[in-house]
Amino acid sequence: MSGETIFAPASGPGRAGLAVIRVSGPQAAFALSRLTGRETPTARRATGRRFVAQDGEVIDEGLALWFPAPASFTGEDVAELHVHGGRAVVGGVLEALACCEGLRPAELGEFTRRAFEHGKLDLTAAEALADLVNAETAGQRRQALRQMQGELGALYDSWRGGLLRVIAHLEATIDFSDEDLPEGIEEEVRGQVVRLSGEIAGHLEDGHRGERLRDGIHLAIIGPPNAGKSSLLNVIARREAAIVSKQPGTTRDVVEVALDVGGYPVVIADTAGLRDGAEDVEKEGVRRARMRAEDADITLAVFDGAVWPAVDPLTVALVNSKTIAVVNKSDLGRLEPPVDIGGFAALAVSALTGEGIEAMIATVEQDVAARFHLQGTPALTRVRHRAALEDCCGALQRGLAAEGVELMAEDLRLASRALGRITGRVDVEEILDVIFRDFCIGK
Repeated sequence: MSGETIFAPASGPGRAGLAVIRVSGPQAAFALSRLTGRETPTARRATGRRFVAQDGEVIDEGLALWFPAPASFTGEDVAELHVHGGRAVVGGVLEALACCEGLRPAELGEFTRRAFEHGKLDLTAAEALADLVNAETAGQRRQALRQMQGELGALYDSWRGGLLRVIAHLEATIDFSDEDLPEGIEEEVRGQVVRLSGEIAGHLEDGHRGERLRDGIHLAIIGPPNAGKSSLLNVIARREAAIVSKQPGTTRDVVEVALDVGGYPVVIADTAGLRDGAEDVEKEGVRRARMRAEDADITLAVFDGAVWPAVDPLTVALVNSKTIAVVNKSDLGRLEPPVDIGGFAALAVSALTGEGIEAMIATVEQDVAARFHLQGTPALTRVRHRAALEDCCGALQRGLAAEGVELMAEDLRLASRALGRITGRVDVEEILDVIFRDFCIGK
């Protein structure tokens, strides 16, 4: 265990009915006894206690929980104090803990770091815990929970375990060439490396699904001036997020609104109307609108139903497989179904009357869910993971192209270290364990 004992609120700031204060380290039992004047309660059982300051003043009455090492969140002795959530109560308990010898306030993330250092969770699970705390939609919660429960770490550990095995086999051919080893080890190793390289490459080709779900899926509303883009944004957001005016070119910069769309975090961007011949400021807005359309995961292309069947060619040019086409102002009665834009079916809506709006929102939700639904293999959630996996793939390819088993083994070791960086498990001694277990050398 660490030599220092730390403490901090484990619940959020502000007034609440309940606050939880966590103490972790070798002096946790002493601190709990000091504040309650009694021995530590039965492990993992909530027990009523009166919490008292150093001068004997009663701070509060609440619950005390005791988690002896190693069966605790951090792997150390841990005490939790459940008190009323008023600021004066929490402040009084923290002040009393600060007066205990050997205790200090915890730094940001220090409880989770100690949990990692004591093997209670790997780096992917630690990152997922932060994501779970910050989750704002059901989709983010599901992804973070899957990762925190170890699905992503288990996948990477399985790849690393297979890689350690083939490295061990190569090491055996190098260091124990005079032993009676099976034939064709190098060919078998190459086959397994090719298979592993293909699996990792497939994992990387996920369209950044997990990262998008964690940080927000980007949807850009594009279209000509006065088509009703800002009105549709306000309808979707259910508030006046953007200025609406009959004057063309009102929206000149990108207006963003973060929403929960069907349980998924979606950042909807209202962009400047697409047109040629605008003045300099509006031209910059049009340029940004085009860039946002190119970078977006989904585009909502809005056409002006007042001029139907004429359609804006600049907007049609941006319609593709990631586009949901919409013709606004259906209340004018100029639209006759089915409505088609550039070979894609379009939805008829009216931001004024609400006609077709629910169907449009349902289509957006279905599109988002289809692209980012959590199923099968857990998704990458961080740039750090992606960079390490790309390093791993590069090392595997170099290993396959290497001349000689010694050079191949070195590249595979680099690939193994890259995988180990993701979960925080890097231990070359594991290779020796596999060698002796698989080949029973020196038995």
